[in-house]
Amino acid sequence: MLHTFLLILAVLALLSIIFEEITHINKAKTTLFLGCISWIALFVAAGDGGHQKLVQERLSENLLEIATLWLFLMSTMTFVAYLNAKGMIQIIVGKLFPQQISVRMLMIQVALFSLGLSAICDNVTATLVSLGLLTTFQLDSHLRRRMAVLIIFAVNSGGVSLITGDVTTLMIFLGGHVHMIDLLLLVIPAAVAVILLAILFSLSAKGTVSAVPVQQQYETVDLIIALIFISTIILTMLLNILFGIPPVLTFLTGLSVMFLVGKTVHTDTEEIRILEYIRQVEYDTLLFFLGILLLVGMLKEIGVLDQLAQIYAGHNPDIANFVTGMGSALLDNVPLTAALLKADPQLALSGWLGLTYAVGVGGSLLVIGSASGIIAMSKVKELTFVSYLKYVPALLLSYCTGYGLTLLLGHYLNN
Repeated sequence: MLHTFLLILAVLALLSIIFEEITHINKAKTTLFLGCISWIALFVAAGDGGHQKLVQERLSENLLEIATLWLFLMSTMTFVAYLNAKGMIQIIVGKLFPQQISVRMLMIQVALFSLGLSAICDNVTATLVSLGLLTTFQLDSHLRRRMAVLIIFAVNSGGVSLITGDVTTLMIFLGGHVHMIDLLLLVIPAAVAVILLAILFSLSAKGTVSAVPVQQQYETVDLIIALIFISTIILTMLLNILFGIPPVLTFLTGLSVMFLVGKTVHTDTEEIRILEYIRQVEYDTLLFFLGILLLVGMLKEIGVLDQLAQIYAGHNPDIANFVTGMGSALLDNVPLTAALLKADPQLALSGWLGLTYAVGVGGSLLVIGSASGIIAMSKVKELTFVSYLKYVPALLLSYCTGYGLTLLLGHYLNN
């Protein structure tokens, strides 16, 4: 009875996201409410003190994971929000992209830019920077939405080839199932799939677009903070690889350096204005993450994810990985991957590479299936759950192409 009730709450949360345009109720509020109610129900149903203590321990673990993500998001979003407010992102993009470019070439360049960026830094940062890139071009609402979908797929694809790009890739690597050189080969299927999607999206695109002239005058301190951001990204990778330092700790350190540098040159009034800008823009995104992760933690607590792992172990790995990737469009890929690793399936190299690609890219099939999609939905007003569905056929074709190439590479390496 309890499990049925909790599953109903999870379905209601999904429906609240899908029908947000009809109900006009913010999805961040509904998912947070239902996520909290689900854990309250677990406590009420626990009964005696011993079971309540167990639920408390599980909730604490879940909140620790959420807090880590929140702090990481807050750090990266603060950097990006500051640089965007100062016009630094537009200036940097202006150096990389021409003032006038055809729509088709813009799509390919943006796709490759997002793909490469997400391979060297986390998906959240890559998404924010790539979406900031769109603001520099004069795009109509339809084209801006299509570009946002392309960025989501490209960002998720780029993260599969390096342990710095995606948490699930790091988890599989640390489990000793793949080597660094094996992961680097995933760049090939990832790039092919992204370019394919860019071509599909550009078939009906015509004409050229112009970049918005950048009028902002930046100060020396803005360049310093931009360098701090880049240095933080590089150090995040190096310190994690060399010393196992959690990425969130390195980014918080970088954020503290940013604040110390900014405090020495900015007035209190300007500093407050920047903090207000960050608070207004990002808070809904953080609340949405909180609600989603509470619900996923509840599904893990009632054993739904463990059941999925058992089903996975009983099928052909190539097919199971493909379906698992599609499943990650509904369930967070981190606990899903953790559950699969816990089941300890006996896979060949092709199987592990297939799983790495599938759980990394499969979340792109729905806008709520990845952190990149959730952030894009909060940033691009034209992008909603329903409007995203029209792009699913092209996304599915690109996903299938990338997954198929991954299997071919994996089987070649097996031999």
